[in-house]
Amino acid sequence: MTAAVETSTQIPGSDTGAGHLEAAEGADGVPSVSFDTSPDRYRHWKLDVDGEVATLTLLVDQDGGIVPGYQLKSNSYDLGVDIELYDAVQRLRFEHPEVKSVVVTGGLERMFCAGANIKMLAQSTHAWKVNFCKFTNETRNGFEDATQHSGQTYIAAVNGTSAGGGYELALACDQIVLVDDGSSAVALPEVPLLGVLPGTGGLTRVVDKRHVRKDRADIFATKSEGIKGTTAVEWRLVDAAVSRGRFDAEVRTRAEEAARRSHRPTGEQGVALTPLNRAETDVAITYPHVEAQLLRDQRRVEITVQAPAEAPPADAAAVHEQGARYWPLALARELDDLILRLRTNELELGTWVFRTKGDAGTVLAHDAQLDALADDWFVNEVRHYLKRTFKRLDVTSRSLVALIEPGSCFAGTLLELALAGDRQYMLAGVFEDVDPEADPASLVIGGANQGAYPMGNGLTRLESRFHAAEEELQAALARSGAPLEADEAAALGLVTMALDDIDYEDELRIVLEERASLSPDALTGMEANHRFVGPESMETKIFGRLTAWQNWIFNRPNASGPEGALRRYGTGKRADFDVKRV
Repeated sequence: MTAAVETSTQIPGSDTGAGHLEAAEGADGVPSVSFDTSPDRYRHWKLDVDGEVATLTLLVDQDGGIVPGYQLKSNSYDLGVDIELYDAVQRLRFEHPEVKSVVVTGGLERMFCAGANIKMLAQSTHAWKVNFCKFTNETRNGFEDATQHSGQTYIAAVNGTSAGGGYELALACDQIVLVDDGSSAVALPEVPLLGVLPGTGGLTRVVDKRHVRKDRADIFATKSEGIKGTTAVEWRLVDAAVSRGRFDAEVRTRAEEAARRSHRPTGEQGVALTPLNRAETDVAITYPHVEAQLLRDQRRVEITVQAPAEAPPADAAAVHEQGARYWPLALARELDDLILRLRTNELELGTWVFRTKGDAGTVLAHDAQLDALADDWFVNEVRHYLKRTFKRLDVTSRSLVALIEPGSCFAGTLLELALAGDRQYMLAGVFEDVDPEADPASLVIGGANQGAYPMGNGLTRLESRFHAAEEELQAALARSGAPLEADEAAALGLVTMALDDIDYEDELRIVLEERASLSPDALTGMEANHRFVGPESMETKIFGRLTAWQNWIFNRPNASGPEGALRRYGTGKRADFDVKRV
C-alpha cells in the first residue's frame, strides 16, 4: 500500500470552515467530505467559555454552505454547520472539564434557528439527505449524553423563532427558555409546508421527552406558524417563556443552577483533541491504530484495528499525560472518523469486514484501567466516547462482518466490534500453509462487554445477541475472562460459524460475493430490524421508526418530485400532492 498524506482543496465559501470538501471524488461524483475542524476554523458557531458556563452561539455564514447552490439564510444549517457543532460538543467534554453547563443560542435578531436549509435538501441526492439527517441525529443525541453522563447540562436560550430542525436543536437540550416577545415561536412545520417529517427527533422528543399530549402534538406538528409564549409553556413545548428584558438573566440563572448540581471536577486541566494523524489514498485510509483497505471492485472495505502496543499507563496522572495518545481515546477518535468518512463518501462499499491484530492481554489491561479509573472525569469521557462510536456503528447502513483469525485480539472493548457485526466467522485452528505454529484464534469476553457500552436500546451487545435466551447468555458470561477457541465460541453462540483451514477462504469468498449481489436497500432494512431487538427507547425510535419513515417519504414524489413540496417551497406555488394514502 502506498500511503500519501491527505491533501485537500476547498470550494468557494469553505476555505477556513468545517467539513470542507477534499479534492478526491467521493459518492455521486461529489468531492469527499472531511470532518476535521477546530474552533479557530468555525464559520457558523462561536464558542465562549466563562468559568463553569459555556455558550454556543449559532451565527451562520449564509455564504458558507458545504456545497454550492444555496444560501444558509435565517440561521438555517447544512452538514458543514453540524460538523462544527459536533466538534464543539466533543471539545467541551474533553478540553473543558471546568464547564458544567452549556447555553445554546442564536446570534441573529429574533431568530434562533430556521432548521435544515430547504434549498439544500431540495437539491441533494437521497443518500446525502439521509446521511445528513443521521449525523445530525447523532450530534443531538450527544447533547443528551453529555447532560446525562458528563455533568454538562445543555440549555436552549431560544432568542427568537425556532422552526423545524431549529426546534429539534432546542429539544435535544435539557431545558428550553423561549423569549416571550409576541412574535417568537417554536414550530415543526415540516408536515404542512414541506411534505416531510421533522428528521432529527422532533416528533419523538415532543411526546417521549417533553410529554406533550398526543392531540396537542398533532396540532403542533400541523400548525406551520408554531406556538408562542405561555401556550408553549402550558403545552410543555418549552420550560419558560420570558420577556426580552428578563431573558438573559433567566438563562444565566438556570445555567448557574445546573452548574451547581454538576459532578464535573474543579481545577482540572483539559485534554486537547489534537489533529488526527491520517494518511489517505484512493485505496486506503490509515491511522496509527486503524487501517481501512478500500476494495472498490468488490464493493467492500477491510478494516484492521490494532491492539495497544504497550501496557496501560501507570496511573491516572500518566493517563492524563498521554492525553489524545491514550490508546482507548485514540481508538475512539480514529474509528469515529473512519465511520463518518466511509458512511458519507463511500456509498458503494456496502460491506465492512473487521479484523483485529495484537495482544488481547493488553486490550484487557486497558479495559481494567478504564474500569478502575471510571470515576476520573477524563477516563469517564473516554469510555462514553467509545460507547458513542460503537453506537454509530450500530446505526450504519452497511453489512458488518467480523473475521476472527490467529493473531486476532477480539477481547473486551475490541470484542464489541465483532458483537456489533451482522455475522462473525472464526477460523478453527490455524492457517497450516502460512503459520502452522501459530496460536489458534480465540476471543475473550471481558468486563467491558457487560455494561460499559450499551446499545441504543439500553442492552449490551451480548444481551441483544441472546435476547430472551437467558440461559445462553449466562453460559457465555460464565466463560468471561477465558480465551475461547473456535469450537467453544461456536458452541456458546458467540460466532456465526467456525470454519477449518480447508473451507475458510472459499466459504468467506462465497459469503462476501453473495452479500455484494443483494439489494442494498433490502439489506439496510433487514439489518436495522435485526440489530435492535428487545425494548424500544427514544433513541431507537429516532433511528428506527422515525428515520425509516423519513427515508421513505424523502423518496416519494409528494416531497421530492418536480411538483413536490420540497421543490416548490419558496416558489409561491403549492405542492401538487397525490392524495392517495399508502
